[in-house]
Amino acid sequence: MASKHPNFLILIADDLGFSDISPYGSEIKTPVLDKLAQDGIRMTNFHTAAACSPTRAMLFSGTDNHIAGLGQMSEATGTPHKIWLRDQPGYEGYLNLRVAALPEILQDAGYFTMLSGKCSRTMSFFLPAMANKKFWMEGDKFLNFDTDLPKEFYSAKTFTDKALGFLENRTAEEAEQPFFACMTYTAPHWPLQAPQDIIDKYRGVYDKGPDALTQSRLKRLQDLGLVKPGVDHAPPEGRLGPPWEELTDSERSESARKMETFAAMVELLDTNIGRIVDYLTKTGELDNTFILFMSDNGAEGAALEAAPIMGGADTMASVINKHYNNNLENIGNPDSWIWYGPRWACAATAPSRGTKGQSTEGGIRCPCLLHYPPLAPKAGAITHAFTTAMDIMPTILELAEVKHPGTRFRNRDVVEPRGKSWVKHLGALGSNADGQAENSVHGEDSHVHRWELYGMRAIRMGRWKAVYIPPPKGKDGWQLYNVEDDPAEMKDLSETEVGIMKELEKLWERYFMETGMVNVEFPGWANTH
Repeated sequence: MASKHPNFLILIADDLGFSDISPYGSEIKTPVLDKLAQDGIRMTNFHTAAACSPTRAMLFSGTDNHIAGLGQMSEATGTPHKIWLRDQPGYEGYLNLRVAALPEILQDAGYFTMLSGKCSRTMSFFLPAMANKKFWMEGDKFLNFDTDLPKEFYSAKTFTDKALGFLENRTAEEAEQPFFACMTYTAPHWPLQAPQDIIDKYRGVYDKGPDALTQSRLKRLQDLGLVKPGVDHAPPEGRLGPPWEELTDSERSESARKMETFAAMVELLDTNIGRIVDYLTKTGELDNTFILFMSDNGAEGAALEAAPIMGGADTMASVINKHYNNNLENIGNPDSWIWYGPRWACAATAPSRGTKGQSTEGGIRCPCLLHYPPLAPKAGAITHAFTTAMDIMPTILELAEVKHPGTRFRNRDVVEPRGKSWVKHLGALGSNADGQAENSVHGEDSHVHRWELYGMRAIRMGRWKAVYIPPPKGKDGWQLYNVEDDPAEMKDLSETEVGIMKELEKLWERYFMETGMVNVEFPGWANTH
């Protein structure tokens, strides 16, 4: 079964850090992704938004999330913002009609399209017992947890089952169409849950603690050529709690078990991706399928136990302790509800500073690997070119030989993409190329990109990156870094490179006006990071 035009399979992990899979230096077993990377291309300078739904908006629209409808995460706008924020263009809380969505463009070009996985929120990975049954949907129908979902439900498996069902049940006519498939997995987002037999495979692996893991991961990244030799890592940030050596034996065992559970979730993610790869191999479609694997943002580093609940005096810890069993032997089971905290997240994002939700590199620099045999890349090819999630749409459209509709789509006005295609750049990495024809996507010395989430801002121009983190977590002003020399963003140059800082501030004001951005205050829960 072969199609003249390429198929596309987009695989999105949730809160997966830069080094959480073995092609990027992890000790976690991900053989399927290893094989895809060995025959494909790994990116080291790929950037997303700082959180999940804004990243998806960038991917599906090819433009900035503040234009596409996810200027902030819809479920976390909160009082007082929820009263008025969604009335502002770009803050609708969903992909708005000002953009032409990638699947819709491909549909109009004759593609069979499908999606299986999450939209935004994440919950139990096993089948939960909940009074509110309106959570999972198929098409426009809400699914009943008791009657419409399998009893052996585990999100990574069930999402994959559904995707394989879409592919296997194509009609003869649909099977002749090229397909666009998107898998938006919830793993390894909290709550950390996995079958005990998979968790058991990692027993003892993390007994030396998160600082040791940071060092070993960073060394492997450097050995693999993904990070420059001699680069140090940023220290962990946020509500850290005591260091590993000051914890009791019981506390160390509990913390290690959380990381073991996280590792099991990542391994299961890889296993289920393997099921799709096996299907495409069996049907003869693999060599004509462009596969992209990515994370939606950096690793989750929040100390969620301190997060307030519904604006009241209760915290996440008080609610979780009341309703769940987080004893050591029960961690990972359906009735546990745990997360691993900022120290383990630091290992996942090293050498970068910060984690999910932040505009520092740890929040927005993510793993991204591609597999597409027609590109004929050199074995284990790596690119260090700056790229973003907004580039995925233009890349797919060029490979599909489909033009973006421009400023009119389905009888409405739309914006054009801000992203750039990777096709020429990726071709320069091929086994028959000299690697010099197209060594940049955006222009390494001149590109300008900007990010914002809950008032946390960043702007990058070539090697220069300015970061603004509101008080109380940050100082009341911009910080400036040369991220080529200082990828950990530790040496603030804002007071010595005054001219660069002023230029970036002017570019920020232009971005603010272009996108219609709204100033949103720094939320209290963000201090849990």
